[in-house]
Amino acid sequence: MAKRRGREPLGENEKRALNRTNFKKLLGVFRFVLPYRRWFVAGMVCLLFSSTILLSFPYLAGKLIDIASGKTWVLDSINTITLVLLGVLLAQSLFSFLRVYFFSKVTERSMADVRMAVFSKILTLPLKFFDSRRIGELVSRITTDVSMLQDTFSVTLAELFRQVATLVIGTTLIFYSTPRLTLFMLLTFPVLVISALVFGKYIRKLSKETQDRLADANIIVEETLQAVNMVKAFTNEIFEKNRYTRALQGVVDIALKTATYRGAFISFIIFVLFGGIVAVMWYGAMLVSEGSISIGDLLSFVLYTSFIGGSIAGLGDVYGQLQRAIGASERVLEIMEEDAESDGLQKDNKLQLQGNIILNNVSFTYPGRQEVQVLKSLDLSVEAGQKVALVGQSGAGKSTIIQLIMRYYEQYQGQITVDGTPLNEYDLVAYRRNLGIVPQEVILFGGTIRENIAYGRPGASEQEIKEAARKANALEFIEKFPGGLDTVVGERGIKLSGGQRQRIAIARAVLKNPALLILDEATSSLDAESELLVQEALNELMKDRTTIIIAHRLATIRKVDKIYVISNGQVVESGTHDELSQQYDGLYNHLLKLQFQLA
Repeated sequence: MAKRRGREPLGENEKRALNRTNFKKLLGVFRFVLPYRRWFVAGMVCLLFSSTILLSFPYLAGKLIDIASGKTWVLDSINTITLVLLGVLLAQSLFSFLRVYFFSKVTERSMADVRMAVFSKILTLPLKFFDSRRIGELVSRITTDVSMLQDTFSVTLAELFRQVATLVIGTTLIFYSTPRLTLFMLLTFPVLVISALVFGKYIRKLSKETQDRLADANIIVEETLQAVNMVKAFTNEIFEKNRYTRALQGVVDIALKTATYRGAFISFIIFVLFGGIVAVMWYGAMLVSEGSISIGDLLSFVLYTSFIGGSIAGLGDVYGQLQRAIGASERVLEIMEEDAESDGLQKDNKLQLQGNIILNNVSFTYPGRQEVQVLKSLDLSVEAGQKVALVGQSGAGKSTIIQLIMRYYEQYQGQITVDGTPLNEYDLVAYRRNLGIVPQEVILFGGTIRENIAYGRPGASEQEIKEAARKANALEFIEKFPGGLDTVVGERGIKLSGGQRQRIAIARAVLKNPALLILDEATSSLDAESELLVQEALNELMKDRTTIIIAHRLATIRKVDKIYVISNGQVVESGTHDELSQQYDGLYNHLLKLQFQLA
């Protein structure tokens, strides 16, 4: 089975024991129902009436047969009892409709609240949370798990109440009316219960194994589709197809084994169940023949036992649903109980940074890789308004420095200050609103160009968006599109070229107008013409603001104020391009020579 970093998530259909601790987890989600408790109570009242009214049906049906056989009763007309039976069915149908309507109002609204609460919580969680979880897993928490809870609150709890009421009230009634026949019937129960426990436990084990195998197969699909470009580049379509085929074959093998045992179990239960019915009917016929009960009483008994048998069978399904619901609630609450980095609200509306940054003796390891120290007692400073470049080989720690400045990770040794104030003393939202970033791999949302640029400052005017696009050298190509700013960029901006996506990202940063700008190798994957346009846009963006640049192509940073050369998590050299290029034994000079040779 594929390994996952961090905490191992529960399976989608994993069942949890119904004990007090786990039941509290389900009640923990029930708090979202409380704002709609009036509708919930109304639904429960309707459920109570619909369940109890229906239980009068077997009794009235028995009396109908007795009257037809010549016996007397309060209602002595076949037509009258028939009309009463129809009235019972009509009342039960009406209350059933109202129950479904009221519960639907409660569950649809409360589960929408749950989805919003989970999504809002996820947005406030720190980056280390996402390091140990798959995106598909988190999406499943909002979709699959909440849907399971929705079924629980709309159907399962109602069915639990109905089946218990039917079992208790129905058993009481047949004990009262036909005690000897009821005791005889109960003798068949131990065989059913013991066999259900034995077979059920083994079948659940096989079902879980089937789900695990299916999860493995789904992971193969997810990974293959996410890297479909690589699959095609290496012509590994057949390899991936075979890998998925083997995984599916494992699913089929286990599923067929499960089906075999389930079929045997069902056949056994049918034989024992109907054998018990035959035995009960035989004993009932004997009691009728000796005059102990009437034919109507026997019919009522048979109908009641059908209701009771159905409720017992239904309780098994309800029990399984509740177990899965507890697992779902546990997974949802696990997210809700995570420590958020912020509530997402800006508490300091006046914060305006200058961009004077100092990293003093900073050491850092990623939460999921504690054995590797990425930064080691690093010292680095950036004066307000300076343009500073970070260079070094891959894995040296450049991106980690940026992530600490962005406050993606708060746990580190040493001190980082901005404008003389420790980093963690700033309101997080207000702090990040002073930062802008143009990443190497541009992330665009699947909407329009307008929406992607305005993401830098929601609510910006048309003129401000166009001006930002102009400064980013993007307005010219935008206006050539038939839709202009309303052109849909596609998922992750797939309908645009790399240079166009970069300029949209720059326009987004221009519109935000940050005090501190971070450029993460923004021109590394562009052709010469696109790089020239993007570099011009970056030069416009960097004017009069503190800028930190991660650079692999050293030709792009010749004019920066200062260069820090990072190696193994430490600053090994610093200075201007001219100063560092004259240190013939230095790492910067070595990197220059390598790039010159490659060029």
